[in-house]
Amino acid sequence: MAKRQSLKELQERLAQRLTAARSEGVTASWLAVEVGGQRCLLPLVQSGEIFPWTPVQPVPYTRPWYVGVANLRGGLFGVIDLAALLNASAGPATSVADRVTSESRLVSLHTALGVNAVLWVDRLLGLRSGAAFARVDDAPAQAPRWVTRVLVDAQGDAWQELDVQALVNDPAFLAIAA
Repeated sequence: MAKRQSLKELQERLAQRLTAARSEGVTASWLAVEVGGQRCLLPLVQSGEIFPWTPVQPVPYTRPWYVGVANLRGGLFGVIDLAALLNASAGPATSVADRVTSESRLVSLHTALGVNAVLWVDRLLGLRSGAAFARVDDAPAQAPRWVTRVLVDAQGDAWQELDVQALVNDPAFLAIAA
C-alpha cells in the first residue's frame, strides 16, 4: 500500500512540474557542466545523450586528450577528455583512473554532427537558459576558437560557452594521432 501511495505522489509531483514548466515558457539552452574546475555550457542542440562513466579502452599513439574508446549501448564512441582539451587544470591526479569520480559523465555529441564521440565531464550542473546570466563577455584571447564567449551569472561565476560544431570541425580535433 505504501508503494502505491509513493507512486501516486511521484506522479502528482511530476504532473505539477510539467504544468509549471509549460506555463513558465522558459526553455533551457545549455547543458551546464564542470570540467577541470571550469564551468562550461554545451548547447543542447549540439549535445546528445548523457551516460554514466564506463570503462574506456585506451588507444595508443593518440593525443593526450583522446582517452580511448567506450562501448555505449552497443556502439563504439571516442572518449574526449574535455578538461585536457581546454587545457584546464585536472588537479594533482594524472591518470584517468585517479580523476574519475562517481559524478563523472560522458556527454555524446548530437548525431547530426557526424562524429561518434563523447565528451568526458567531471560533473553535470543542470540546465541553463539565457535568463540565468547577467552579463556576456568575449572569449579569452588564449581560448580555442570553439569557446565562443563567457557568460556571467548573477553570483558572478563565469561560464564558457562551447560551440561543439566548431570543435568537431577543427582540424586539430579530427587529427587524434600523436
